[in-house]
Amino acid sequence: MALIVQKFGGTSVADPDRIRAVAEHVAFTKSRGNDVVVVVSAMGKATDNLLALADSVSGTQHGREMDMLLTTGERVSAALTTMALHALGVDAVSFTGSQVGIITDNVHRKAKILEVKGDRVREALAAGKVAVVAGFQGVSIDREITTLGRGASDLTASALAKALDADACEIYTDVTGVFTADPRIVPQARKLHRISFDEMLEMAGAGSKVLALRSVEFARNHNVPLHVRSSFTWEQGTWVTDQQESNMEEPIISGVVTDLSESKVTIVAVPDRPGISAALFEPLAAANVNVDMIVQNTSHDGTTDISFTMPKADMATAESIVSRIAAEIGARGVEHDNQIAKISLVGAGMKSSPGIAAKMFRTLADNEVNIAMISTSTIRISVVTSAADLEKAARSLHTAFGLDSGEAYSAPLPERK
Repeated sequence: MALIVQKFGGTSVADPDRIRAVAEHVAFTKSRGNDVVVVVSAMGKATDNLLALADSVSGTQHGREMDMLLTTGERVSAALTTMALHALGVDAVSFTGSQVGIITDNVHRKAKILEVKGDRVREALAAGKVAVVAGFQGVSIDREITTLGRGASDLTASALAKALDADACEIYTDVTGVFTADPRIVPQARKLHRISFDEMLEMAGAGSKVLALRSVEFARNHNVPLHVRSSFTWEQGTWVTDQQESNMEEPIISGVVTDLSESKVTIVAVPDRPGISAALFEPLAAANVNVDMIVQNTSHDGTTDISFTMPKADMATAESIVSRIAAEIGARGVEHDNQIAKISLVGAGMKSSPGIAAKMFRTLADNEVNIAMISTSTIRISVVTSAADLEKAARSLHTAFGLDSGEAYSAPLPERK
């Protein structure tokens, strides 16, 4: 008998029909003699709707009360999924994150897991029940309800799989696995059967929405293999493990990742002296603003421009900080650009293959795509372009690096969020 953790995302539990389908999926897994722990996200757009409700009553939201509000979405899903299992004759019980003992630090909205006790889940499994856990949440060491950040139900599943020593951790989503690109942007994208933790980590960090970044970090650090699958089919998905599948025909590049969620901020004519960068980025870090790419131009006449990218969602917080710091350090002004796209090449083969960057830049140049910023790691190259050039850039790179499948992706595609 195997212990399987199954996580179902928002599109998988978006309405009563989908919840019943999830229950049937879980019931089938249970009928095969497995113990099952289910982790669920909030239904469809439930979290976005709760955020909109908060905005409608107050322009300023306290972190504690936002966590109290936002955790209700997953609790609704957990209770409804449990009811659907009962209707199928499956004994099941739902739990909140705090009830299963997911202990976090005291940071609201982006809490980090310190410990997973899991005693009540073990008791439920020992009694032959399916445990249905509300994802995305826990309880702090000060006994306050906390959330783990957007998309963190994946993290809940990974953490439970580790704590319970599960045989498998299955992440169910609205596509059949991890693809070489977003099929909605690159129709010739193909599914990967296996990908390494390091490559998946770079993809998630570059903007891929298939898996949340922190869930991949946790899975890599604790060696929890993940199986990314579709909740709409039973076909095999993509395994994310500590090793890439050994195949001499595997391409150097594993994927082209696209991201429209960031904005670019430029501080113009910054005095070029020691301590200026620290004065700017320390307050942003203290406000939990996640700065991504940073470029500082060559100094002229004692001043330089500093540009960086950050999530659009953090712009409201960052804007006042950047404006204040710019005035304090005597910069000329601050410019914002919300119409940017980040396009990244990811592949473990980069480490031993020179010329990848040159080929990427030539491909973009031949397609008249201008590059505004560049960032690299050992197995990733990212560029910032105009948002209008996103599809052209992604498709041309996908073709240039031999990733095209030869046929358009035919499975039903979800709506883009």
